[in-house]
Amino acid sequence: MTPHPTVSVIMSAYNGSNLIGETIDSLLAQTYTDFELVVVDDASTDNTLAMLRAIDDPRVRVIASEQNGGPIAARNRAFEHARGRYIAGLDQDDLCHPERLKRQVAYMDAHPDVVLAATAVSILQDDGRVEDDYAAPAITSPALIEWMMLFHNPLTWSSVMLRADAARRMDVFQRHEILYAEDFDLYHRMARLGTVARVDMPLLTYRRHGGGVSRQFTDRMTASATAVLAEAYQPIFGVEAHAAASKAIRQLGECEPAANAAELAQLARIMERVHCHFVGVHKPSDADLALILPEYSRLWWRVAEGVVRRGKASLTGALSARPEGTRLRRSSPARLMMSGLIGGGRAIRASVSR
Repeated sequence: MTPHPTVSVIMSAYNGSNLIGETIDSLLAQTYTDFELVVVDDASTDNTLAMLRAIDDPRVRVIASEQNGGPIAARNRAFEHARGRYIAGLDQDDLCHPERLKRQVAYMDAHPDVVLAATAVSILQDDGRVEDDYAAPAITSPALIEWMMLFHNPLTWSSVMLRADAARRMDVFQRHEILYAEDFDLYHRMARLGTVARVDMPLLTYRRHGGGVSRQFTDRMTASATAVLAEAYQPIFGVEAHAAASKAIRQLGECEPAANAAELAQLARIMERVHCHFVGVHKPSDADLALILPEYSRLWWRVAEGVVRRGKASLTGALSARPEGTRLRRSSPARLMMSGLIGGGRAIRASVSR
């Protein structure tokens, strides 16, 4: 009987013949070789299944679904068949860097308290440019990742590795009712079982393109992500948890601009309460706070500068709404002044046009 591999990479495949070959090639080129790929073809109507079955590598296990059930059903089925001590996620259009599995296995082996570890990622744009993920901090800690998870999804599914024994303690791997935010939901549920972390090295290239789920089903994704965050917000906000989570997801996770100064102030109070609750419960170390506070400030000023620039709030109003604990970044005064000038001009033009 074939010994079980250390890592099981699970993949849902559907009509991915134009990209899936490159993705699997990047996996088969790993410097770490003790893995299997369990790929479930979700009743593709193109030649994806034929391509998968033509791969001549015993580490690739192909399971064909008779009916299309969606990516959650396919990933759950792949998870059921996975034999590895660690489970690694990978979508059909993303690219593993050669040392991805080696680095993640080493990290998980060295940190037995960690039940899930993602990695930093690079982003492949539609036009072929590869960029760093400038929206994510370069240096993290588990405390920072858990703090960020209270405002948005900071991890990329295709970069995730988790402990199989911990994941099997949950009732279900990925939940159908949280469609399009099932990864965000999984991270929160895994965090109840142990530590969630990130390897601060780009070990995956995330392909951003117009056909991605995040571009096509935004409303459902927003509703699902809100449901996840509302559950986390329940101890903080009680009956107002869903409304608070909705504002956080839309304005911090999806960068939807606040409509006016009053909405900006509401967001500030939400962020302040969540941050204070986190600090009170988790009591982060000084080193963790040194990472959390700049990210706290960055998230806030990104929204505040946008409102001022659009002329929906004054520079003074944005400064007075600032959540307790956020700091003025070195570039903030100049950026805010410029945003205020632009916003003031827009407000004048709007009043003249009326």
